[in-house]
Order: sequence, then structure tokens, then C-alpha cells
Amino acid sequence: MVSSVGTINSTSLLNQAISAAKSNAATNAAAASSSTTSSSSSSSLSSLGGNFNQFLTLLTTQLQHQDPSNPTSTDSFTAELAQFAGVQQQVQTNTNLTSLISATQDNQMASAVSLIGKTTTASTSSLPLQSGSASLSFTAPQAGDVAIAITDSKGNVVKSETIDASVGTNTWTWDGKNNAGTQLSNGAYMVAVEGSSTDGTSVSLPTTVTGTVTGVSKGSSGVNIDMGDAIIDISDLTGFSST
Repeated sequence: MVSSVGTINSTSLLNQAISAAKSNAATNAAAASSSTTSSSSSSSLSSLGGNFNQFLTLLTTQLQHQDPSNPTSTDSFTAELAQFAGVQQQVQTNTNLTSLISATQDNQMASAVSLIGKTTTASTSSLPLQSGSASLSFTAPQAGDVAIAITDSKGNVVKSETIDASVGTNTWTWDGKNNAGTQLSNGAYMVAVEGSSTDGTSVSLPTTVTGTVTGVSKGSSGVNIDMGDAIIDISDLTGFSST
């Protein structure tokens, strides 16, 4: 580190940006796998409902064939019925909530369709490379070196660069080329930006990316906006152009 009134060494900033970009890629991959967990939960709910119906069938059969001179304890029957009645109510409640959430998402999707073809901005670390170009902005607390690192979806670093930023909002455009100068294919990449705070310590700078909306999809946690292969939660949108 430099003195308290200076900035972090540019090499240190770049290393931190690379580490943060890899972490963002890992987090994004984990979020994508959550849809599988959601599907498993739905399957478990269906199984639970099936078990309840199976229990009622077994209970009825048991009542029909029990020995009248030695009937099964009514206490056990009462406890089991109360337990499974609670399960049935939970299944019905979850089903109703799922229907309500689905209806809300459908309304969101219908509204979001109007964004297709428009240029939008979103507060996210997911960077869409479209037509060989990507653009982002960030706010620097002070002038000086700022490190930018980009990884592919697997966390491999494809681009790293240190730029001289000014105080306030800065924009940066990526030409889609990696560190070796090779043009990369369009797709979803992850970005991280590291800068220096006014006291000379390093700080992660949130990014706002710009891209063209190409579609709308429904994810496990809500409605998503597609910018090419980049999938962005609709709640992360910060604005869009009128054209």
C-alpha cells in the first residue's frame, strides 16, 4: 500500500479485481443451479401430497379390516389424522402461493416484453458482450488507478486492465478482445472493478452495465431480462432508452 493519501498499487488492485471477478462468476454459477433446487422442492411437495392420499387409503383399509373386539387405539388415529391434516393444509397453501407468484410473474413478463430491442442499464456484475462490444460505468471515490477484470462463465480471466479514472462516474467500453488480442464470441461474462477510497484503502466499485434486451424469461426467483446470453434479474434494471 501507499501512503494514506495515495492510492493502492495498481498491481495489487488488478489482482483484487481478478479475484473478485472469479468470485462473481462462482456466485453466478451457484445462482443458476438454484433452479434445480427449486425443481426438487416442487417434486418433494408433489410427493408429500401423494403420501397424504396414500395414508388415507391405508387408514380406510385398516378401519375396514380391524378386529372389532380389539380396535386400534383412537389416540393414535387422532394424532395421525391431525398431523396429516396439517400437512394437507400446508400443501394447499404452498400450491396457492405458487399460483399467486406465477400470476404475478406473468404480469411482469407481459410488461417487460415492451423492453425487447431497447437499450437498458442494470446494476449487476454480469456483463453482456453483444455485437463484439460491451459497456459499463462505475463511480470512483477519487481520481487514480482503477482495475477492471473480466472472466468467462467458468471463471477464466479473459481481460484485465488498469485505467486512470476520474472522480465520479466513469464509463468503460470493452471491444470484446482478450488479453492476447483475440476477439471473443458474444455471450455472458462477469466483471469486477477495484479502486481506491479517499483514505487510500482498496474498495470494490459496483458496476452498471449497458445492453440491448433480447428477451424475457421466467427464472426460479422471478422474471429475468435477457441481454444476449446474459440473464439479469428485472429488479436490477436501472433505466432504459426511449427508442
